[in-house]
Amino acid sequence: MKLCQFYHDGKLHLGVMDGGGVIDVTAMGLRDNLPVPANIDALLAVSGGPETVREVLKAPPVYANTETIKYAPVVLEPRKILCAGLNYADHAGETGMRTPRVPMIFAKLNNALNGHDCGVELIDTAVQYDYEAELVAVIGKRCKFVSEEKAPEYVFGYTCGNDLSAREVQAATSQYLMGKSFDGMCPVGPCIVTSGSIDVSNLPISCKVNGELRQSSYTRHLIFSCAKLISYASQYMTLEPGDLFFTGTPGGVILGYPPDKRVWLKKGDVVEVEIGGIGTLRNTMV
Repeated sequence: MKLCQFYHDGKLHLGVMDGGGVIDVTAMGLRDNLPVPANIDALLAVSGGPETVREVLKAPPVYANTETIKYAPVVLEPRKILCAGLNYADHAGETGMRTPRVPMIFAKLNNALNGHDCGVELIDTAVQYDYEAELVAVIGKRCKFVSEEKAPEYVFGYTCGNDLSAREVQAATSQYLMGKSFDGMCPVGPCIVTSGSIDVSNLPISCKVNGELRQSSYTRHLIFSCAKLISYASQYMTLEPGDLFFTGTPGGVILGYPPDKRVWLKKGDVVEVEIGGIGTLRNTMV
């Protein structure tokens, strides 16, 4: 199941993507007088949330007009946005850094959250804007001290993410936070594919800028798998439903180009992150 959420007439709706478009689950619940979680955050907070949605979907569907809706981030209020750095060997190599011996974890902040087909404002306090296509795990159950073998049981689903970065701000100190957490620089979407319906061990992942292929790899090349990352982090902190875990980006980022070949993202550029089985996350720089 591909869950999404969007704004219609200023109100947040829960949706499901299928071959015909976006089914408006909220509208169906109102039509048929059936209980529907208000959003994905609410769905994650209760047991049996996906089953509630499946029950609604048994009725004739109501499709949203995708020309008029505005997509929301797939999770609105994650307590944590964790990211794995240098988790593909080719990306570590292109940046001149060693592959990590243990997961290198940093964070982005909630103000950076953004949705599919939403603009990303490039403010004048930075110039070196860069893309990073990433598979993102959405935590579904509270977990602490979880083994690598058990970790997948705590994942609600997976989505596409773009770990947009302002490189000169990122590189100004040893801490990545400021260069990663500008407003709107954490797009996620367009949907969450529930974990029981996808195998993320070998998905194609790519990034295009204005239609030009910049990154192309497979998730099998992750140095530390999703399960390993979640297990590792859970040894030190409690992971909560709705937490987002960016798993790292493959080679091909602008930073990896020779200095004289680096053309940083600019206003008007369209960046598309595509992951097989999930979809395409598209954002325009504004």
